[in-house]
Amino acid sequence: MGTLSRDDRRQFWFFMLVALVVLAAGMGLRDPWPPDEPRFTLIARHMVESGNWLFPHRGMELYSDKPPMLMWLEAGAFELLRSWRIAFLLPSLLAGLGTLALTYDLGRRLWNPRVALFAAIALLSSLQFVEQVKRAQIDPLVMFWITLGNWGLIVHFLRGPNWRAYWLGCFAAGLGVITKGVGVLALLMVLPYLFARRQRWEGVTVTEGAGWRWAGGALAFFLAIAVWLAPMLIGAYASGEPRYMAYVHDILFRQTAERYANSWQHEEPFWFFGEVLIRDWFPLCLLYIAAVPRWWKAFRERDARVFLPVVWLLLILVFFSIPRGKREVYLMPGLPMMALAVAAYLPEWIRTRWLRTLCLALAAIAGVVLFGGGLWALFGHPRFATRLADRELADGGRMFWTALTLMGACFLAAIAWMRLRRGPAALLIGMGAAWVCWSLLVYPQFNDSESAAGLMRKVDQRVGQDGEVGLVAWREEHLLQTHRPVTEFGFAQSWPLQIQRALAWQAGAPEHRWIFLNGEALWSCVDRAKAVNLGTVNRYQWWMFRAEALIPGCKPPAQGAPTAPPPEA
Repeated sequence: MGTLSRDDRRQFWFFMLVALVVLAAGMGLRDPWPPDEPRFTLIARHMVESGNWLFPHRGMELYSDKPPMLMWLEAGAFELLRSWRIAFLLPSLLAGLGTLALTYDLGRRLWNPRVALFAAIALLSSLQFVEQVKRAQIDPLVMFWITLGNWGLIVHFLRGPNWRAYWLGCFAAGLGVITKGVGVLALLMVLPYLFARRQRWEGVTVTEGAGWRWAGGALAFFLAIAVWLAPMLIGAYASGEPRYMAYVHDILFRQTAERYANSWQHEEPFWFFGEVLIRDWFPLCLLYIAAVPRWWKAFRERDARVFLPVVWLLLILVFFSIPRGKREVYLMPGLPMMALAVAAYLPEWIRTRWLRTLCLALAAIAGVVLFGGGLWALFGHPRFATRLADRELADGGRMFWTALTLMGACFLAAIAWMRLRRGPAALLIGMGAAWVCWSLLVYPQFNDSESAAGLMRKVDQRVGQDGEVGLVAWREEHLLQTHRPVTEFGFAQSWPLQIQRALAWQAGAPEHRWIFLNGEALWSCVDRAKAVNLGTVNRYQWWMFRAEALIPGCKPPAQGAPTAPPPEA
């Protein structure tokens, strides 16, 4: 950032400090929450405890749904910090901050520091960006690698030739692949570049006699993939074990091309991402109607700075819309390019009355609803508030409703401070303060139920000092939150098979061994009057029982049904 003035650098670092406060608020106050966080943290913990970082394990089974990049980073963070509550969220936090810095730098290079700051603010304001960066899922890390790939390619394509940036971009795309296969999408930026180059647009990099340098991008891409793929293949084939061969086949074929062509989860209609662009990308969605004419004008004027990110965004939108399986987070890597595509016009738009009024009205609605609703729940005790408190909250819900009230107050205070002339600032300040309040006050309230920590404490207390626990039809958070060594009988195995194995295990010491299982797997051979109902956590009812609860002569369920649910995508 050598070309930035002192004021520009000060503004950038102040923005990054604000981003750190918003994104890091709540770290250390909660454990991993389903559906994905406990799985990745459990695998990372196994890496640390077993020393096997090459082949991820979920309990006794190999985990082949995703490459191990995120789990490596979580395990590495734990080795440095020795705290899982911090370590499991640290990769997402760093990925989010890195994505903001890359977005700023691209805006600075393509336009100027003012546009760059608007691009970074637009990204940080997006609901999906903050929500996902505050979680320990793979998608923030994928977003970072794809954005780094886009950064390297765009710098070379529009501010080049810059071969180091190009090679770095290709290498980052490869790292994206070994994080989640879609990292390769960064390379789609080549398509709009080739079009602009063929049409001889001004400012587009043209090279002559540089074939080997262009080919170096492919080498960098495959070199990054080989960081994981080569030792994994060597280790699998050297072992000669069938389960490692199955792992290789599943992760390289079934979880990539087959999952894309014949999705077996999260089936949604073709237009699903239209809802995501409006709901999850708020408040960027407020700018779409104003942006489309400007983008069209930029295309006609051959402005590649707008053309490349917008066309790339359209390409990934089409790519993810084709398969039946869709999730909101799939489109998340497109957020930085969307922020860049609107940032050039934001200095003009924020001075318009329509945007100021709209943002102020939305901030007012959020403030009144949250503040009023929170006070009503605190002092009016409506039925829905009582039901939620009884089911999820330990203190009758007072802290939760207080948090909502404070969030509403933040919006109202921002409006009073900024007023109509700075309506967009009032909305963004209110949103940022609300995220901080939510993270600091609500995370601790929901942690016991969401993480299953409270449930597993009940289990520990019930079985006593000499008791043993066997897990059937379990979820990753249960194995992660256990306070003693436990026995499990596979995760992906069918529930009847797990039950049969668990009964054989329990028969070895019937007075001391308890079976813990999902209520949906509790079969008719168990006398519920003699079993222990642990309550409902994360939408499922959980039970445990000793051998005395089994009805004599009753046979366990045969193979066929029910079966364990497939892992999350």
